[in-house]
Amino acid sequence: MNAQVTQLWRYPVKSHGREALESVVLTAGQTLPWDRTWAVAHDSSDADGSEWVRCQNFSIGTKAPRLAAINAQLDEVTGLVTLTHPDLETLTFDPDSEGDKLVAWAGPLVPENRAQSVRVIRGQQRGFTDTPFASVSLMSEASHRDVEAKLGHALEDQRWRGNIWFDGLPAWDEFNWIGKTVRIGEAELTVKEPVVRCMHTTASPVTGARDVDTLKTLKANWGHQNFGIYAEVTRTAEIKRGDTIEVL
Repeated sequence: MNAQVTQLWRYPVKSHGREALESVVLTAGQTLPWDRTWAVAHDSSDADGSEWVRCQNFSIGTKAPRLAAINAQLDEVTGLVTLTHPDLETLTFDPDSEGDKLVAWAGPLVPENRAQSVRVIRGQQRGFTDTPFASVSLMSEASHRDVEAKLGHALEDQRWRGNIWFDGLPAWDEFNWIGKTVRIGEAELTVKEPVVRCMHTTASPVTGARDVDTLKTLKANWGHQNFGIYAEVTRTAEIKRGDTIEVL
C-alpha cells in the first residue's frame, strides 16, 4: 500500500510563519529549500548563523505561543518575506537587511517574562530545523485524524508544522519507517527518528492562544509525545502534491 503527498509546507523564518507549496526540489543532504533559513535570536543567545544551534537560542512558539498564528509568503526572486498575524498589520521585509523590522513587528508577541527577540540571523550552512542533521519532516494525515478522534473534535494540522504531509496508510505506520528509505516521486529520503513534540503544538495556528493539550493527548493515548518523523534527503529530485510515497 502506497501513500500520496497531500500538503507541502515551508517555514522561511523559524517559528514566524508557514507557507503552503505545490512543489519543491529536495536536495540530498539539505533541508527543504527556504525552510527555517532565518531565525530570530533572543537576548540570551549568541547565535550568529555560522553554525547550527538548538532551538532554545531563538524566539519560538514553545515560549511565545502567539507566534503560532503567523502566516508567511516568500518571494524567491526578491528575497522579501511577507508576514500576517490576526493582531498585527501586514509586514513585508528583507530578512537579510531589515531584520530589525521583524523584531519590532513580532516583539510584542513575545511574553515579557521570556527572553526578548533582538536580531534575525541566516543559517549559513543549512536551515534551522530542530535536529543536528539537515532534516525534512513527514506527517501522516491518518495519524492526525486519530488524534482528532481521541480529542473528540477537529484540530488544525498546521499545529504540527510539518514539511511533507501524506495520506493513504494506517495511522502511526510512519513510526515503522525509521531506518528505512522512502521514495517520493524520484526523490529518496532516509527516515531517522520520530519528532518529539513541544508546547508549540498546544497553540492555535489561527489565534495563537493555547487551547488544546496536544502533549497530554499523545501521552495519555499512545504513551509518548511523538508526532511525525524526521528524514534526511539522500536523492535529489522535485516532489509535488499528489506524488506517491513508497517505503523501500
